Amino acid sequence: MTTPSAPLTAGNARVKQARKLSRRSERSERRLFLADGPKAVEAALDVEGCVVEVFATLEATQRYSEWHGCVPAWTVVEDRALASLSDSVTPAGVVAVCRFLDVPLASVLEHVEATSRVDLIAICADVRDPGNAGTVIRTADAAGADVVVLAGSSVDLYNPKTVRASVGSLFHLPVVVEPGVRTAIDAARAAGLTILAADGHGEVSLDAAADILSRPTAWLFGNEARGLAPEIATLADHRVRIPIHGRAESLNLATASALCLYASASAHRR
Repeated sequence: MTTPSAPLTAGNARVKQARKLSRRSERSERRLFLADGPKAVEAALDVEGCVVEVFATLEATQRYSEWHGCVPAWTVVEDRALASLSDSVTPAGVVAVCRFLDVPLASVLEHVEATSRVDLIAICADVRDPGNAGTVIRTADAAGADVVVLAGSSVDLYNPKTVRASVGSLFHLPVVVEPGVRTAIDAARAAGLTILAADGHGEVSLDAAADILSRPTAWLFGNEARGLAPEIATLADHRVRIPIHGRAESLNLATASALCLYASASAHRR
């Protein structure tokens, strides 16, 4: 544990260097990102070699004393310095500098196939909202999915809002960043998965898809505003709609992904 004689200020060079990771270009160049809050930090500590350094207030340093020996450097900072590293309105007092976690889809699928069957994947195509992306990751984790893919022009996986919205799930399951949506679909199909597109105008109702859902599945979720591009939706084996029984026009991405992923998870466990 690295403990200075006095907590570091917001103007300290090390704090400034960490603060630069709020910029995507800086994250990409250094392949480092910030994990804000105790849930994220605790989850990151479970991934060997992930955490580079932890910045914490004096209060958080005392509260999470059992973590000190788990990191290469534990640095105490002033409250203002911690706030400058946090994207939260009410910082929880602890932020970790972490190494990038994303891995190539092919290697993930090969590893999963070698250890167990691949049953459930979530592919986000051009999902732009960081909160939605993080929530899909969290939901996929809760549903027992094997992999999440952020494909196409999706939001940066390491955007602070994405990391925070995942509530630690980013560290629990493999997450892939794949520039090509078609590439992700092809890889999932090659691994033996049925491709299901979540589409409000799909020909199959989620309520009547029990047989399809029981198969190893890759769910394809589209952009928040535009949904799936037609040329991408046609690549799916089936387009599945969630029935709307009331007067709502549609469901948001986070809710739709939860219903679809849990429907698959339930079908796999029957």
